[in-house]
Amino acid sequence: MENPASLDRKVIIITGAAQGIGKALADQCLLMGARVAAVDINEAALADSFGSCDAGRVKTFAGDITDEAFVASVVEDTAKTLGDVNGLMNNAGIVRAAMAAEMSREQWQSVIHVNLTGAFTCLQAVGRFLIEKAKNGDSNPGSIVNVSSDAGRRGTFGQINYGAAKSGVLGLTMSAAREWGRYNINVNSVCYGLVETAMTETIRQDKFRDRYLDSIPLRRFSSPEDVAPATCFLLSDAAAYITGQHLGIDGGFHITA
Repeated sequence: MENPASLDRKVIIITGAAQGIGKALADQCLLMGARVAAVDINEAALADSFGSCDAGRVKTFAGDITDEAFVASVVEDTAKTLGDVNGLMNNAGIVRAAMAAEMSREQWQSVIHVNLTGAFTCLQAVGRFLIEKAKNGDSNPGSIVNVSSDAGRRGTFGQINYGAAKSGVLGLTMSAAREWGRYNINVNSVCYGLVETAMTETIRQDKFRDRYLDSIPLRRFSSPEDVAPATCFLLSDAAAYITGQHLGIDGGFHITA
């Protein structure tokens, strides 16, 4: 029997793929059998991470995910070079930390622009491609996973821009799931807690470390490799009847009654 959780023969676009969580997601997709289009604004980091990979399984694209023309070209070129597009891992994001009363308009806007508008730009472009597949008779056109955060569900200290953007990603997920369910397109989000990456380095320092660890039932921060398998599962056929959901992969950080 074929493994329904496999990504064999699927082509997945991953944004923010050159390092951190994005690189772990790309590695996990490849391990599960997928072909990967790795997208990142950092061309050198893409080359370092994927330069030795089989060109038949990995295609890299350097550019800005808020640029509609660039994103559209990624979808088109991925379909041409890797044979199809079956999924999107909407992962790219930035942080610009400041307390709410002191946050500049540039700090606010830059995070909203990348983390929310960029996520919408990629979701829209891939969604359009998947809808066309469905209209042409494909009964299983593909899935989208948006990377949100517990910051978008419970707020966050010193990152009101990030929390607002990640809350918006939850809205993107639910609205797209409602609109595209008739095409059998699944749209879900994942909410990470504190993952050990460069983006969380400040809040993992000694000043804040114990406060956050006390809020995590599993009593440890996660690694990118901890969150990748469950995230990639949502792109598999085993998750075919899951849509519009927010999966917490956070060690219990956001346990609700």
